[in-house]
Amino acid sequence: MNDRRRVVITGLGVVAPTALGIEPFWDGLIQKSTGVRRIDSFDPSAMKAQIAGSLPPYKLGDYIPKAYRKSAKVMACDIKIAVVASYLAVRDAGLITKCTIGRGESPGPTNVESQRFGANIGAGLICADLGELAGALATAADENGRFSLTRWGAEGMTNLTPLWLLKFLPNMLACHVTIVHDAQAPSNTLTCGEASSHLAIGEAFRTIGRGDADLCICGGAESKVNPLAMIRPQLRNRLNTTCNENPERASQPFAAQPHGMVNSEGGGLVILEELSHAQARGARIYGEVTGFGTAASSLSWVKPDEDGGPMARALTRAMSDAQVTASDVDLVAPFGSASVEHDAAEMAAWNKTFGDRLSEIPAMVTKGGLGNNGAGSGAIDFAATAVALHRNTVPPSLNTANLDPACRFRFVQNDPQDAPIDCAITLGTALAGGQSAALVIRKVQE
Repeated sequence: MNDRRRVVITGLGVVAPTALGIEPFWDGLIQKSTGVRRIDSFDPSAMKAQIAGSLPPYKLGDYIPKAYRKSAKVMACDIKIAVVASYLAVRDAGLITKCTIGRGESPGPTNVESQRFGANIGAGLICADLGELAGALATAADENGRFSLTRWGAEGMTNLTPLWLLKFLPNMLACHVTIVHDAQAPSNTLTCGEASSHLAIGEAFRTIGRGDADLCICGGAESKVNPLAMIRPQLRNRLNTTCNENPERASQPFAAQPHGMVNSEGGGLVILEELSHAQARGARIYGEVTGFGTAASSLSWVKPDEDGGPMARALTRAMSDAQVTASDVDLVAPFGSASVEHDAAEMAAWNKTFGDRLSEIPAMVTKGGLGNNGAGSGAIDFAATAVALHRNTVPPSLNTANLDPACRFRFVQNDPQDAPIDCAITLGTALAGGQSAALVIRKVQE
């Protein structure tokens, strides 16, 4: 481990229900903004849960070169989020890539060697566009209104673009991002639910650390604001169905009287870079990734271990990898999905790992104002944690005033809190599949 190359954070790109871009996103955290509101992208009136964390309007053309805009036809919402986040991350890092040159923002040449620029991006189960699919299916009905395979083959399929399937493959997030920015080093897609972003960032950390790349764009994105993505957690009784008229109060992580989680959309991509590479180009450095730990449950695909064992192991392994202990940690960023059973298991994990020390450490959780956007949630948490460490500031955590008695987190309720932060840890955990991952961030030490 002593021979591992050092890896720092030089760019943050966030696409969240409250804002696009790291600066407006951070301002929203400070101001306790919420992005949870009634769904307007489709009619939710037939559903029990009618609210979600929805993105503000944006134009994809503002974030990609003009020559690449035709590719938008084969981009599902999840892919578009990743592409937007990648542009924001590259700009924040001060990188000159094929994308920024193609947009006329810099004359070139690039300041990135493409063959040393990698990507690790987390993705979810991309849901089909029901309107688009329904239109094609309607043309495949027989005289009695029943679906006909014969007519589907002869007529129905012709009403879908030949490249239709490419909109819904999870690896297409990384595909488009690497094409737009000409990233040719190792590229991977991770599909492990809400743990995907942490795992993707951790894999990028390892890729750079062992010398297979000098910098990586990594994180995750997902949209869970569509009928298919809404109905799954509703059938499992995980969604808050009692706050349709009070959406700003709906997502309450670690609450004493929990009502369930809120679906969301968004994500984040970050630029990780080898330390000397970043220093050579005069990059602004948010912090250094020093530890990565993972664990998984074998007890259930859909329920967490009640004692939080896998999450605790991920936290412990990340701290061991970073060569720190609980007494060294100055900020904790739990996942806090507001899913009743997962919040309880996560509390058990943090209590097991930190004990009484947990009540002494400032904590922050973002999903009170954002909801849970699956594979993209962890990258948003990671970006917020990196800025908090960089600015020595703990933002308020929305909707955490009425905590479960078992919860020892010391959340900031009102104004942001100034605090010396040298070491922070953030956790991501999947609501299905059992994976958990943790990352340790520190200020750069000479």
